[in-house]
Amino acid sequence: MTPSSSIQYLTRSQVDDNKWNACVEKAGNGLVYAYTIYLDEMADNWDALVFNDYEAVMPLPWRKKWGFTYLYQPPFCAQLGVFGNGISKKIVTDFLQAVPKKFCYWDIYLNKDNLFTTANYELNERMNFVLPLNKPYEILEKAYRENIRRNVRKAKGYGCTIHKNIAVEKVVQLAKEQSQQADTEEQAFEKFVPLCNTLLTHNQAVCYGVYSLQGQLIASAVFFFSHHRAYYILVGNHANGRTLGASHALINAFIEDYAGENLLLDFEGSDLRNLAFFYSSFGAAIEKYPAVKLNRLPWWIRWLKQ
Repeated sequence: MTPSSSIQYLTRSQVDDNKWNACVEKAGNGLVYAYTIYLDEMADNWDALVFNDYEAVMPLPWRKKWGFTYLYQPPFCAQLGVFGNGISKKIVTDFLQAVPKKFCYWDIYLNKDNLFTTANYELNERMNFVLPLNKPYEILEKAYRENIRRNVRKAKGYGCTIHKNIAVEKVVQLAKEQSQQADTEEQAFEKFVPLCNTLLTHNQAVCYGVYSLQGQLIASAVFFFSHHRAYYILVGNHANGRTLGASHALINAFIEDYAGENLLLDFEGSDLRNLAFFYSSFGAAIEKYPAVKLNRLPWWIRWLKQ
């Protein structure tokens, strides 16, 4: 890739959806969040940077407040950034430099292949956890910490049952009630449902639920699929399931169902110590990705934000 002048800024209406999605599909670091259908649903607005004839792309989700336009990370989009093949430090730097100056504030996450030390941009590391499922279940299960196996046995002992293909609305309802989703806007959940239903029709999503002996839904999750990844995208757990090992049983059931496939289970985080321990207890390994913040707001706005 040569100079950043080869990178074009396009508004959403100027983006060629077919070329964009083909780039994301073929990208060595492609992720489900970068497809136009995903961005259209989850981002309030988005524009784009495109290198040459869609050899590499970078979505620019944006909002406007107090007359200022800023870049933000849409809900349920763990990683965005620059997508393509042969991504290098120079490519990432060129793209960041090509972001129009009108975006005077950034608070965004890039993807794992964008993690470089770059001049003028402070990229902070965040933690994801991933688990390759390309081994027999018996081998994957041996890598669990004992507390995971114990909780899976507990869930079975209490008569919990796993149900596949439950309605996404049921997962969303539980997710709204749990503390981990407290910072997610109501509108984001409303947008998530049609997105999930669209992916379900293309066999790119599945919803799991764990029911108690009394028939209560006590744990649930939505998984998305793309680029040989299964994304643990939305989780809904009831308080009654915490002592029954319900969430442990759900993830174990997914691993058992997809064991031996060329698939990477992507837990989508976390920097939170308890969640990091939970994910690593299934044998998942750390996969780091960068976050970048940039503040070009006028001094008086910065003062108000303090």
